[in-house]
Amino acid sequence: MPIYEYACKDCAQQFEALVRSDSTPECPNCHSSQLEKLLSVFATTASSASAAPVMAGPCGSCGHPDGPGACGFH
Repeated sequence: MPIYEYACKDCAQQFEALVRSDSTPECPNCHSSQLEKLLSVFATTASSASAAPVMAGPCGSCGHPDGPGACGFH
């Protein structure tokens, strides 16, 4: 039973649903079956040994491409 992500075309609610092959999902907010299946992104863990390190930006905080002082933090 896969979990899918949907957006309701009637009320714009986004939600996940565990869908069996013999069932039709419905919006938990308005109970509409007018749904759009969304592209799901799967989760991974960053603690694996093969994960690449995350590099900080030029100023060491947000990584704004214009360099230190360009963002609202510095």
